[in-house]
Parts: sequence; C-alpha cells; structure tokens
Amino acid sequence: MKTVKHILAFVLALALLTSCGLLGASSNAGTAQTTNTSSTGITTGSALASIFNVLKNTGMLDLGNLTNLINLGQILLGANSLTNASQAYTDQFAQDLIAGSNRMINGSNVNNVISGLKKLAASDTSVLTKATNSAFAGNLVAVPNNNQNVKANLATIDEIMKAMK
Repeated sequence: MKTVKHILAFVLALALLTSCGLLGASSNAGTAQTTNTSSTGITTGSALASIFNVLKNTGMLDLGNLTNLINLGQILLGANSLTNASQAYTDQFAQDLIAGSNRMINGSNVNNVISGLKKLAASDTSVLTKATNSAFAGNLVAVPNNNQNVKANLATIDEIMKAMK
C-alpha cells in the first residue's frame, strides 16, 4: 500500500514538475500559453472534483491523507496561476476547469469557483504549500489544523466546494 502511494506521489510529482516547467516559461506564444492553461485548468478541475467527492462521502478533509494533500497542491497551483492572469488565460482556464472536473464545475458556477481560487491565491498558504510539496515527494508533513492560515485556507476551499454544489 505504501509503495502504491509512493508511485502515485511520483507520478503526480512528475505531472506537477511538468506543469511547473510550463508555468515557468514566460512565452506569449498562443500554443504554449494554451497548453499551459489547459494542463493547469484540467488538473485543478480534477483535483477540485476529487476533494468535492471526499467531502461528500466522508464529510471531512483528512489532511493526513497523501492523496488529499496532493489534490490540495494541484488546487494551490491552479489558484496561483490565476494571480495577475490575463482575461484570455482566465477564460481558457475556466473552460478547462469544467472539462477537468467532469462538469462538476459548469457554466453557472465556474465564476464563483474562479473567484474562490483567486481568494485562495491571495491568502497565506505557506503551511499548506509546505505540506503539499512534501506530499508530492511522497512524504507526509503534519498540518496543524489550529493554524489561523490553515483555517482560513480550508474555509476558502469550503466556499469553493459550496459553489460547486
């Protein structure tokens, strides 16, 4: 079981590094930007759908679960990609969120989801970022649930989940 988690973490870390490489490229070429937006939007939509299903099925988000932390990491990456993003990027990201979430996010709630992601990006996510970076490497780092920033981050994620209903 632990080996499966490490393999999953490695695959997701590889996907993260690939998308981070694309994020780091400051190309305004249409194809590179569209690929970057699509990849980030789709993985963010998929991660949001996964977290939504976890919350729906269990009623809580276990921050000691490697998969949950990896999904949170994907959400944080997507949120951060919206910081100072052009309208064209945001529009493409919205379409890809819908596709990545298997339409759990749709035309009527996508703007609220994006608004929540931007709010998340504007907050201090350093504690969650540290934990999710470790999760991508296959390690668990304890996330202090009583930390004010973590509480605020989770409240914002809860707002995003409510927007998806």
